[in-house]
Amino acid sequence: MPQKADLGKCVVSQRWVMAVMGMMGVTMAYVMRGCLAITITQMVKPVVNTIEKVGQKDLEYCPMPYVPQRQSNTTSTHYEEDTSSRFDWDEETQGLILSAFYYGYIITHVPGGLLAQRFGGKHTMGLGILSTAVLTMFTPMVARMGSTQLMILRFVEGLGEGTTFPALCTLLAQWAPPLEKGKLSTLVFAGVQLGSIFANSISGFIINVLPGGWPNVFYFFGGISMVWFVIWCLVVYNDPLSHPFISEHERNYLLQTIGSIERKKDLAPTPWKHILTSAPVWGLIVAESGHGWGGYTLMSDLPKYMSDVLHFSVEQVPFSMGEIIAVFFVIQILHPTHFVLQNGFLTSIPYIAQWITSIVSSVMADWTIKKQHMSVTAVRKLFAIIGTVGPGLGVMCASFVGCDKLTATFFFTLGMALMGFCYPSIRVNALDLSPNYSATIMALVNGIGCLSGMATPYVAGLLTPNRTISEWRLVFWIMLVVMVASSMLFTVIGSGETQFWDDMEYEKRKNYQEKDESQKNYQESEPTVGDDPSMKKPD
Repeated sequence: MPQKADLGKCVVSQRWVMAVMGMMGVTMAYVMRGCLAITITQMVKPVVNTIEKVGQKDLEYCPMPYVPQRQSNTTSTHYEEDTSSRFDWDEETQGLILSAFYYGYIITHVPGGLLAQRFGGKHTMGLGILSTAVLTMFTPMVARMGSTQLMILRFVEGLGEGTTFPALCTLLAQWAPPLEKGKLSTLVFAGVQLGSIFANSISGFIINVLPGGWPNVFYFFGGISMVWFVIWCLVVYNDPLSHPFISEHERNYLLQTIGSIERKKDLAPTPWKHILTSAPVWGLIVAESGHGWGGYTLMSDLPKYMSDVLHFSVEQVPFSMGEIIAVFFVIQILHPTHFVLQNGFLTSIPYIAQWITSIVSSVMADWTIKKQHMSVTAVRKLFAIIGTVGPGLGVMCASFVGCDKLTATFFFTLGMALMGFCYPSIRVNALDLSPNYSATIMALVNGIGCLSGMATPYVAGLLTPNRTISEWRLVFWIMLVVMVASSMLFTVIGSGETQFWDDMEYEKRKNYQEKDESQKNYQESEPTVGDDPSMKKPD
């Protein structure tokens, strides 16, 4: 029952409103970032594996699926898709287009973190998503101008989205109590998987169903993101103290658990020297870079692998619903039906599994810390190992099953599911190390980590000119090595404890108090002239 003072206040938990809206914002960001990965398979001319290529011993190709062609009732003419209007972009060009986003994305991370610390995370994030939404709607027009123009557009989109994660860290530092930090942060960052799910599944549906084809993907997601921006501005606030609708009960709870419910506007200058020389910060940077290498590889290139190697079609996939249930729950393969699924939905299955795992693992992490079964540091490290080594092994297994589509999808799903363990570990570790400067740390961590996003599409494009299983296996070997090495280093030098430089003013006051107390104790214990028998005057 709310108290009288709470009448007129909103009884809905505003920290969860912020978390849900943050999750939706991340979803919009990743939808606009990732929808090009599957849409580009319909923007470019299709791959044709010739008999001569198949005959080469050092190359491996999966057989093309048999797709019956429709015939007219009056003629024998086959109705085939006209692909003459598609773009003639080779694999290297496609890799450059997909990676161009991250060249802009990396630039605005640190400025975005500083802006979020100065002005709060609400508008820093909101305006970034809005700018990306506007540019997304211009994508079809710019793509028709040429690949170079599209690269420039994607670069500018990245500039807008670079503020997203630093801004969210600033908001979470003011809204997430210690014992709910894992759940709230994971809920927010679960938008990464949801964005990938929607980018793949809905994109395929829009391309196949709506008149106009692939341009509708960008119009739809850009428009939805603009709607999100309006709602975000209306219901989200920088901190609990400035929120006009929060209940007194929730405000007091946050005050007691977090200690400060107002964003500090007079923070001491960012302790760059301490941050840049901090071993735990660099351990987090390396861990995020390894996780990012795997995540960006799958986000940018999994649709291409499904299409070019396993020959999943955007329009049809020869999988039954029973087979999908088998992949998801690993129970049994049911008898095939005549159900037809979209390629985008199949590509999104691993992300659905990752989303579920991230939520479950966050509850596990918070429960383990609350019950004191493990320290914060131990939980962060253990979950980071599971979330990096597991996906690398899963993807490698998928590449070794060859053309077995069902088994490959199962291993991709298993690997991506295990990646969800990174969310209550390395994704929230910046808040552990420094709540006050978490935006700056996240800017460094995510900014340097997104170098992987710049590299992986280009590397995959260079290493897979013939789009064979053996070429893609090398891409996945590199992914495994990077992820394992990064998790090992994080295990050695990572930490889950708040660093001393998080509040330098507090440390100074503490040192002064300790110094004064020590001097006072010394003076009290020091003998005076009147107290020292040897110093007394003789009678």
